[in-house]
Amino acid sequence: MGDERLSVDPERADALRRHARRPNHSRESFRRGVDRFCSELTRVLPCSQRRDSCRRATRAGNRWCARRSEQPRDSRNDISRKGAWGSDRPMGSMVGDSTAIGPLAGGWLVDASSWRFVFLSIIPFALVAAAIAFRHSTAGEPASKRTSGALDYAGAALGTFGLAGIVAALITGPESGFTSTFVLAIGGAGVAFLVTFVFVESRASNPLLPLDVFKVREFVGANLNTVLVYAALNGMFFLLMLQLQNGLGYSALVAGASLLPINALLLILSPRSGKLAERIGARLPMSIGSLVTGIGALLFIRVTRESSYVWTVLPAVLVFGVGLGMLVAPLTAVALGSLGEKRAGIASGVNNAAARLAGLLATASIPVAAGLGGSRQPQGEALAAAFIRAMMISAALCVAGAIVAFLMVRDGRGNRPQK
Repeated sequence: MGDERLSVDPERADALRRHARRPNHSRESFRRGVDRFCSELTRVLPCSQRRDSCRRATRAGNRWCARRSEQPRDSRNDISRKGAWGSDRPMGSMVGDSTAIGPLAGGWLVDASSWRFVFLSIIPFALVAAAIAFRHSTAGEPASKRTSGALDYAGAALGTFGLAGIVAALITGPESGFTSTFVLAIGGAGVAFLVTFVFVESRASNPLLPLDVFKVREFVGANLNTVLVYAALNGMFFLLMLQLQNGLGYSALVAGASLLPINALLLILSPRSGKLAERIGARLPMSIGSLVTGIGALLFIRVTRESSYVWTVLPAVLVFGVGLGMLVAPLTAVALGSLGEKRAGIASGVNNAAARLAGLLATASIPVAAGLGGSRQPQGEALAAAFIRAMMISAALCVAGAIVAFLMVRDGRGNRPQK
């Protein structure tokens, strides 16, 4: 009799435990993230002229979908224990496959048709993600636990217009001149929109970005590290693709495939670095990972017109991948766990936005800082010199990220996020 009372379907019990651990995320929040991704796509499409940036956008979209689709766990330790890419090994494997397929598929589309199809190919995936979120994100949750309140459309519009103005000024400045009336006008308008955004968010009842989250030291440190390292990552990959294709003569497909070892190292090292951060804290893995990533960026300086892949490109790719593998899992754990379980959704959204914003600004500004502003077909000595400068800028950003992590992230093993 006692055994009968204790008999429970293991699958149902496991499903109930998973449901009990689920944080409160509304379908509106997820759809808003997908809509933001689509709006970023439409902003970039008219002004992107270099086909290499298409693979970068595809790779960013894959990482965005992967990180956005996995829901934060109860604590930073759960996240770091599972690794950066998923709640269990099968999910991590699937995400590793997606990040590997992205550059290959993007390169094939560029070679076979046009770079425009790379952007268009993202739309069906975004629509499917929105449909899945609408159908399943609140399924089974009692109404009392669902997020209430109207969406902050004013904040979303102001933030979008502000970032669009600043990025447009960075893109058009090299050709039109940064002192031209048009560039100053759109840049000034972008700044004005962002100032208004901060004002509106400080008074909104249900703000898109609650400003009090920036009082948490670890949250600020994790997102500053994200901005710096992801800016280095995107700026480096943008110029590296130009160098591999225009300098070394690689096709778009081969150039995308040349970075596959990075994806493999992320898949292998992320769970291990997460477990290490659980034992010793996230400060050292984040700091050392950022530094190793910067060393990898410096090694790319050796990539010249006569370089071989095995002896020049691959060593830099491996070092860079090891650095990212050490960094990403602890960074994700700190970013998502720093605000506690109740605000894990906000932490996830801000960290994803920080990564995407860093890539957007880096792609617009690092080529300008490297000396390629206004160049439509960079090649030859001009590209080689700009590539070296861009790698040095990327390495400096990684070092800055390491300093931020060391100074602002705690190293105690017993730390727990606020509930």
